[in-house]
Amino acid sequence: MIGLFRSRMFLALALLVVVLLFGVFGYRFLLDYTWIDTFYMTIITITTVGFSEVRPLDSEAKIFTVVLIITSVFVFAFAISVITEFILNRNSLQLLKKKKVKNKISSLNKHVIICGFGRNGNQAAERLKAYNRPFVVIEKNREVIEKFEKGILFVEGDANEDDTLIEAGIDRAQYLITSLPDDAANLFVVLSARQLNKNLFIISRASQLTSQKKLRLAGADKVIMPDRIGGIWPPRWSYQTLLPLWTSFQLKGRILPIWKR
Repeated sequence: MIGLFRSRMFLALALLVVVLLFGVFGYRFLLDYTWIDTFYMTIITITTVGFSEVRPLDSEAKIFTVVLIITSVFVFAFAISVITEFILNRNSLQLLKKKKVKNKISSLNKHVIICGFGRNGNQAAERLKAYNRPFVVIEKNREVIEKFEKGILFVEGDANEDDTLIEAGIDRAQYLITSLPDDAANLFVVLSARQLNKNLFIISRASQLTSQKKLRLAGADKVIMPDRIGGIWPPRWSYQTLLPLWTSFQLKGRILPIWKR
């Protein structure tokens, strides 16, 4: 349907250009106007402004002008209708797209919810794709959603809000990975998620050592600390690879504390 709207938009623009060229060359050859005068006459004619002519018109020029006015009125009407229809239906298409995604999420069970689609969330999603496991991503950045929405189920909103988590199907989910850059945001996500689903396995990111205990008390089953891992462990166990690896082991049905010291 979007392709149809685009083709009609191109058709409308093409017709406007044709009318403009028709008027310019018509006045040029009928009245031998200069190019500037022909452009001026064409513009005041197709826009029905009604300014005075460059010079009086003969019978042939008057007939041409009438034809040009009638043609331009129909073309402008068509162009306006296409533009109006495109604007009105664009919102409808977005609603239909969201409804389609919502229906797909409603059919999921024992899926994974990823909160935040930054670098780590993206890597976790790739791992989930590799194991052919269903997942939903919660992201509030519209630009990110539009860039990656093909092939990924997104819920647009704040992961801290219960309604957003419910829309992502948290009551039927099996795992939740929250990799937001802010510890306070991750804490709120864990609190909300644990309240909504007592059996959910929650993996959370933490930046500060003091946040680790709080996240566990809030309900996180595992807490990953990228700064601590990057400083103590070998480089190959960086946070960027640890979170997706943990996801992989989890999805195989094994709980392996791969960051245990």
